[in-house]
Amino acid sequence: MDAQNEELTENPHCATLSYIMTTLTIRLPNDLRSELKTVSREKNKPVSDLVRESIRRYVAIERFRSLRKKVLPFAEAQGFVTDEDVFKAIS
Repeated sequence: MDAQNEELTENPHCATLSYIMTTLTIRLPNDLRSELKTVSREKNKPVSDLVRESIRRYVAIERFRSLRKKVLPFAEAQGFVTDEDVFKAIS
């Protein structure tokens, strides 16, 4: 987290790190809500944690795809067409 999303409070006996969060309301089909509850019980995690993890993963993947799209022409110009080409070059 960056400085805008974190708050550090210190006193002589302990340090507390708290994250500033906002609430997001979304509409889900009943079947998806039911599946989330099931996974929540199976993993012993709150639904909000599962949704937060999923959104984090989605955002990371979208950022990766966006970056990949930007650099792809440069990579292809250097002969990197597939992921295997990249792995061979760095292995």
